[in-house]
Amino acid sequence: MVKTTKEPTAAELAILEQLWEHGPSSVKTLSQSLYGASTPSDIATVQKLLSRLEAKKHVERDRNEWPHLFHAVVAREELINQRLQTTADELCDGTMSSLLNHLVGSKKFTSTQRDHLRKLLDELDAQ
Repeated sequence: MVKTTKEPTAAELAILEQLWEHGPSSVKTLSQSLYGASTPSDIATVQKLLSRLEAKKHVERDRNEWPHLFHAVVAREELINQRLQTTADELCDGTMSSLLNHLVGSKKFTSTQRDHLRKLLDELDAQ
């Protein structure tokens, strides 16, 4: 059975990253940002990706402008939270703390990143 998902693909995520960074954009602008060109093929690819993102409710189109402008509906932080929870559900019986313990225990954090993590935990404890 094919699993349908609302999570963006890598190509769709590239579109979202452009919208998060630059704000509302046209198909042509997105094509130029992603591919360095706006050939008919590039524009068609971006349009298809935007259509998929619209169907997933991750972007919306402003039809009051011409050319139409697209903007992200889902925030980067929201998508990160969704992806982390999906990973925790799939690998850690839905327990976010198990996922976090594994990430922190992987020892791939720099000392600066560990200091930032300690500060974040201290701030959460103070709340």
